[in-house]
Amino acid sequence: MESVGSNGAGGPAGTEILARIHDALKVVHDPHTPNDTRQQAQTFLEDVKTLAEAPDHGSSLAADKSHPPIVQHYGLSLLEHAIKHKWAEYSEGQRVYIRGCVLHLSEMVSRNDPPYLRSKIAQLWVEVAKRCWAADWMDMDDLLVQLWQVPDSPVHKEFVLQILEILSEEIFNGEDIVVGIREGALSKACVEIFTPAAVLTEAFPNRQVGPNVRSGDEGWINRIALFVNECMGNVEQNEEVKTCAIRALAVLNSVVPWAIPKAIDVTGCRQIVCNCMATRSVSVQRAALEVLHSLYSRSTFTHAEFVPLVAPMYGNDIVDLFTKLFEWSKVDVHDLDDDKYQFAKKFSEMISCVGNYLDRKFTSIPPTVNIERFLHLLILVVQSQSLVVSIPVLVTWTRLLNHKALGPAAANTSLVVALLELCSARLLRYENLPEDTEDPTYLLLLEDTDTIPERHAFLGNYRRYSIQIIESIVQLKLVDSFAYILSQAENAFKALYDGEPSLSPANYSKNSMPVLKVDAHSTVIEAALKGFAKWRSAHAKTPDEEYTSTLKAVESKFEEWCGSLLEMKFEDPLIRKRVLELLVAFSVTALDNNPNFMLQVLQHILMTWPTLQPEHKLYNDAIRDLQNESMVELQRLASKMPDHLLDVYDQLEGRVQEMIASGNLDEKRQIAYRSFLFIIIHRASRVDPDVRLNRLAAFIDPVKDRWRDQSLQQSLSSFDGFCQIMGLDKAQAYLAQRRIHEIQDWGSTELDEVGLALQNELEQRQTMLPLRITKSFLTYSVEKLDKGSPPYMASCALWQDGFPLILPELLKFLSYAHACHDAKNWSLLPDEMRSVVGRVLTDRFWQAGISEGSKDDFYARVLEKKGTLEGLASSIRGAVRFVRETCYAIIYCMSRLDVQFYGFTELPGPLANALFADAISLSSHQVINLLNLVRYLVDRCPIELRAHFLPPILATCFQQMDMKISSEWEALEQQGEVQAAGERLTEEMKAESILRQLTYAAVIMVADFLDPAKIGGPSVSDKPDSNGSRHPPLRKFCLVNSSIVVPLLTFCAHAIRMHDGRCCGVVLRVFRSIIPEFQGGQKPVGTAHDEFPIPEGTAQEIREFISSEVLRAAISSLHDPYFVDVQKDLGTLIASILVHYAGQTPTPRDILAGLPGVRAQDVDETIRNLGRQGLNSRQQRAIILDLLKDLKGVSIHEMGKVSKSVGVTSGVGVGIGSARSSGPRKGARTKMAQEFMTTPAESAGAEDGVPRKSPDLEGVAGMFAEGS
Repeated sequence: MESVGSNGAGGPAGTEILARIHDALKVVHDPHTPNDTRQQAQTFLEDVKTLAEAPDHGSSLAADKSHPPIVQHYGLSLLEHAIKHKWAEYSEGQRVYIRGCVLHLSEMVSRNDPPYLRSKIAQLWVEVAKRCWAADWMDMDDLLVQLWQVPDSPVHKEFVLQILEILSEEIFNGEDIVVGIREGALSKACVEIFTPAAVLTEAFPNRQVGPNVRSGDEGWINRIALFVNECMGNVEQNEEVKTCAIRALAVLNSVVPWAIPKAIDVTGCRQIVCNCMATRSVSVQRAALEVLHSLYSRSTFTHAEFVPLVAPMYGNDIVDLFTKLFEWSKVDVHDLDDDKYQFAKKFSEMISCVGNYLDRKFTSIPPTVNIERFLHLLILVVQSQSLVVSIPVLVTWTRLLNHKALGPAAANTSLVVALLELCSARLLRYENLPEDTEDPTYLLLLEDTDTIPERHAFLGNYRRYSIQIIESIVQLKLVDSFAYILSQAENAFKALYDGEPSLSPANYSKNSMPVLKVDAHSTVIEAALKGFAKWRSAHAKTPDEEYTSTLKAVESKFEEWCGSLLEMKFEDPLIRKRVLELLVAFSVTALDNNPNFMLQVLQHILMTWPTLQPEHKLYNDAIRDLQNESMVELQRLASKMPDHLLDVYDQLEGRVQEMIASGNLDEKRQIAYRSFLFIIIHRASRVDPDVRLNRLAAFIDPVKDRWRDQSLQQSLSSFDGFCQIMGLDKAQAYLAQRRIHEIQDWGSTELDEVGLALQNELEQRQTMLPLRITKSFLTYSVEKLDKGSPPYMASCALWQDGFPLILPELLKFLSYAHACHDAKNWSLLPDEMRSVVGRVLTDRFWQAGISEGSKDDFYARVLEKKGTLEGLASSIRGAVRFVRETCYAIIYCMSRLDVQFYGFTELPGPLANALFADAISLSSHQVINLLNLVRYLVDRCPIELRAHFLPPILATCFQQMDMKISSEWEALEQQGEVQAAGERLTEEMKAESILRQLTYAAVIMVADFLDPAKIGGPSVSDKPDSNGSRHPPLRKFCLVNSSIVVPLLTFCAHAIRMHDGRCCGVVLRVFRSIIPEFQGGQKPVGTAHDEFPIPEGTAQEIREFISSEVLRAAISSLHDPYFVDVQKDLGTLIASILVHYAGQTPTPRDILAGLPGVRAQDVDETIRNLGRQGLNSRQQRAIILDLLKDLKGVSIHEMGKVSKSVGVTSGVGVGIGSARSSGPRKGARTKMAQEFMTTPAESAGAEDGVPRKSPDLEGVAGMFAEGS
């Protein structure tokens, strides 16, 4: 056998090196060593790894058990370095020698060795296996079996098990470059040695017989299962046996996700693991639970696999065992047993996976299996005081109740009563409970969530599933469920203040228990009404006598209950608001055919207008909320029940005119009442089209006339004129007079009479503009209308001559509102004062997890400062925000009328200019709203008009977004070089958070535009895809248009370098998707004909850009430690560039060859290897990461692994490789648990389905100068 070094380790030189290594290790691990001396020793130890004789020295040090463990460990690290970094340079004889060293060390393991040394040797075994097993090394399995069979040596069995676990994890779950390159051979060999030979023959009767890598016919799954079974009799008495059993279960946990199910069955693995759950050893139980969790997390089983592997889990013996285990795992929140609690969380996930198979494989359940007791177990788990334990099974119940056979069967048991009770109770808004609450569910929630946004997301998910269950139960047991729900609500409403302090406006809290109780019961009823609507819709198709009588009885009960509710008297404005919402919900859903009840509700709305109480700020805010909700509910009634309201229209019109004439209504309330009448005429089905148009014109013509006003047009002819009609000229003069730039604390500087008058004038001037009324009537002209419906056609006719009149002035409004954010436009301020403009116009907001105090505290602080300079600044920015965001809303509504808007010939250029000319001056928070508008405009654009409308909009958008976002990231990086503290640090954290949200909004917009699944689009005709064959999809439209694709990809290239892993990941996926589109040249045989080919000139330009700029950005990020978590995605992108473009341009090859430490011949070899047929993306990525292994960034965590080089300190530490865990670390979240802590993608930026302007923010729009 050929030694690696020329001198070996035994000569004089070798002896000297070994002695120096001993001395250096002593220096490094001596806490009294000076830093300079320690650094010199570390450098020496690192340099030894580069010596040709390093493996010889390593073997010598590691094999001599007289050496201290730190010396042995360093010896192993020398072998590890040789295997990982020099294997390709060694001759076959040298490789055999190193393998022999590892095998020799493996044979020598003993129970006296520290566990981390045995772990390190096992890891070295696997490192060698990854490189030559099933190629040069064929007898590995024989050697493992020999070690396994060493008599009376549990340590050898544990060692073999450790090798097998690491091998399975590395091959099937790891991202190792070497594994990626040899994936096929290694995975096949791994399946071979684990699976019984008979199972392989049965599963693959026609398989090609490859090299013989297995030892015997038994297979490791069978050996390990039998071994675990043998251990069970002694795990509670013998610690060594218990350790081996846990290690064996860890191997099974790694194997069952990929093993052939038949192998798990024939080896008795499932039953043996279930037996482990019955032991008294908690650690063995948890290891067994991990195996069951992994097994039943598999996506599916066939019928033949389900019957032996899943069906027995519903049996009485297993259910009894699991019931006892779950009862045991219950915890006391005031004395939390973490082992039990973690067990309960994992158990819940496992049992939910087993329960989900009832839905998937219901027809495969053998008739002898009775699942009722299992369903009772699911009820027991879902009732856990811990919402985190409960939620996996809650999701399972949503599936079971929707099953066409299981749902009705469960509905006829007592189970649904328990579920309905549970879901009703848990719709309480736990996030609004006071901090001193002692409720166990609340306390466990605090234990399980790290941040407020996380808690809110989790509770939103829990509410969503609870609501789904209530809907399902109502559909299954309509009468009984409503009887329970309504009686519970009525009893609660009548006893709201039992044990609670009475209402006090002076000490008002919007999160009092009475308010939370009413909200919870109202949410239950609203969910039940959704279920009722689905029940009625399903049965109305084939109505029978039973349906008719049931419907009549239920509607009668509803009317009776609502009548009782109308008679109840509530003083709390927020309770009155919730009751109002509930009454309208009944009226427009369940009682939508009852005009008399609707009129009662309408009368209640009109009468519900309590007087404001400004002396009690919080109470006054609650009254405002009630008033605003009254107006919203009016519109809702009109939209849902216009025909009923048409019958009493004349009386309503008279009443509205009377109220307006009284002079007691502000502008918002006047518009609300007028739009209420407008909606009735607009939506009613019994109005002649011509009559409808004439009556609606009476509402809209005055709106148009306001835009014809010569004085308005004159004012909008210049920015100064805009400032005058807004009062911003006076604001500038006042700020200059107060020399606001010399005042640090605006919030403590009171306004004088002039300032207070100015503040009031700023708010009043908004009412003089045509913006709010235009937005309102346009909104109700297009909201929730089907294209082609009579109301929609009426809207088109109504506004047809208005758009050319409104749009030119509207774009001026928008341009000037954006221009306000550029300090140089504040010409009335002296130059030295213009630095305060940014501060004046920067929105204040509360951000969960960053801002100090609660959201209510924030609002209280803002309200307290209304009469200060800070309050005036808020009024100024409120005025600008009102114009900006109202313009956005109007443009959005206009876009809903299709050709009327998109077909406006002169619109695209001026619109692009208005939107983006000064966009770079907007804050990141404000730009998010702008991007949302752009997405709406692009999505709504008819495909026939895309070429006319989109190019100037998108080209300008991506140019400006690139400038804005790139400059913000540069500024953030410069800030990071300066330490901040206190309030400044909080502001910087908020700014960074918002920048991340803006970047994400931008990259998601790009991904949406380039989504290959988006085919066709809106059309000027009634059929959305009628012209899809003549017009390219949006993705291809963007890619073929160089004016769009160039700025788009420029932004994406820059986004690869922005320090946000989520955004980087999105952009990398976008690039991987589009790279093949620009390949050009001869298409491969079998490729579908491209109806919309990219012009060769454009394709060549983009190819070069991607091959240079994008490739450089990807390499830079690969080198950046920040992006360590997306390195595999970066490697895949680089591989994709080479695979598709290396044959057409030398640019990517030249860039790679020019990197430091990368040889040109290695790049050429990489390109050849990537061109091999049959490589998957994982293998291609592995080839690239192997080429660039010396350039890859290392995470901060990895940088701290000093022991990688010099061994260990005090026997433990990072890099030693302690025994691999059989499960996640204590308290670590599983993938499922983490998903419950995040907002689902389909409702991103929303809570309970209600859209928000931006995630996790609460702005102050409307607080001083209401913007809507």
